[in-house]
Amino acid sequence: MILNYQYRCYPETPQKSQLNSWLRVCQYWYNWQIGDRFRWWDRNRTNYVIPSGEFCCISCSLPPLELRDKPTFYSQKKLLPEKKKDLKIVKHSGELLDFSIVPSQTLQDVSKRVKLAFDRYIKGDINGSRSGKPRFKNRYRTLKIEAQAIKIKRIEKNWFYLSISKLGGWLKIRLHRPLPQGFSLKNILITRKADGWYCTMCLDDPSVPKISKDEIIPSWDNSMGIDAVLFEDNYLANSEGNKLPSVKSYRKNQTKLAKISQRKNTKEKGSKARRKLAKREARKHQQIARARKDHAYKMAHSLVHSDKKVFFVENLNLQGLRKRNKTKKDHQGNYLPNGQSAKSGLNKSWSDASFGQFFDIFSYIAEKAGAVVKKVNPAYTSQLLPHRDEFVFTDCSIRKYWDEIEKNWVDRDISASINLKRVGLELFPTINRRSGKIVKSQTNSTAKEVLAVLKRIPEAYALSLDERR
Repeated sequence: MILNYQYRCYPETPQKSQLNSWLRVCQYWYNWQIGDRFRWWDRNRTNYVIPSGEFCCISCSLPPLELRDKPTFYSQKKLLPEKKKDLKIVKHSGELLDFSIVPSQTLQDVSKRVKLAFDRYIKGDINGSRSGKPRFKNRYRTLKIEAQAIKIKRIEKNWFYLSISKLGGWLKIRLHRPLPQGFSLKNILITRKADGWYCTMCLDDPSVPKISKDEIIPSWDNSMGIDAVLFEDNYLANSEGNKLPSVKSYRKNQTKLAKISQRKNTKEKGSKARRKLAKREARKHQQIARARKDHAYKMAHSLVHSDKKVFFVENLNLQGLRKRNKTKKDHQGNYLPNGQSAKSGLNKSWSDASFGQFFDIFSYIAEKAGAVVKKVNPAYTSQLLPHRDEFVFTDCSIRKYWDEIEKNWVDRDISASINLKRVGLELFPTINRRSGKIVKSQTNSTAKEVLAVLKRIPEAYALSLDERR
């Protein structure tokens, strides 16, 4: 199994200068390829020019057309030997750049990133969704170095030393966790972050087996449904009757972040004071992102340790949930209230929760533990009672429901997680989308198990007798 281990590295001062030079060359090479593709598009997308005369009363001088083949990954990569022969001058700054100081595989990886950016822009990804127009980079952060340019020099108790082609000296890396036994190194990524340099090592670990999703047959006992809550201090709810807390890292730090940003904006651009505040702002953003990622890993490990083999999660359109509301106009063209001011807070909460990152981390942790994560359609799962075919949670404000027949409280989020489990096991009722009526139901087959879960819900989520009245 391919694993990524990220460690803090401590390059010496000459090595830092050299790595920064590599990043500058890679930034220039990336932007040059982007501009070359845009130039080809502007000059070669049509070869038809209206002549001056009968149909065109305006005469103008056009630059001569430079018809050439479309730039591709291979055609742009072939230009590297020529660019290494002499120094390149940056037009706007007059800076001299030397392509020969950077490993060839690193420059080829930059060309690959340009290719992927344009492929996503033109064709879209595997789901058919297209990305935006590729943009020029004002900074470059990551260098990819292949295994043939790396030599492992020494491994001590807490330190790891690498020799990288064209980098003077040994790169010192701190091993805060041990490397797996019998690993093979594929490549490394050297990244410059707000607080220093980091090295991400791509390893092939033969001790972790590869498990196919089809090899595990889901059942009621070995599966779990997980619902994304995003209500108050709750983050997730599972079909075992438990709720997991939220961290809300951005909400807790947005006041401090706003003060730093306001102070930075009052300073003159290019001044030393502004650069210091920009570093503080970057570190605060890094702290927020790390707290969010750490929380995702802790939640993933706590779920995997439940000894379940199949986890059913919602297939959410997270990008659509964070979209702005459409504008509304009256018959005179004046704008009407569309509820965007209220939804902006909800959009911020969706971004702060970062469910997309959590589902990716959860899938990775589950795969390492020999389990699988499957996404299911969440339609009607939050409205229907899990033990009886009845729509009770018809509004988001209804968080709990008192069942007079079973004499117990039903939590909305716990109910949704159980229904997600039923969807994954193909036990959820078939509902006509147009009429909203249940066509086929197997609810009675799991009613006993569902009620056993609902009646084991902790007292923290149950109300007293006075509150029921």
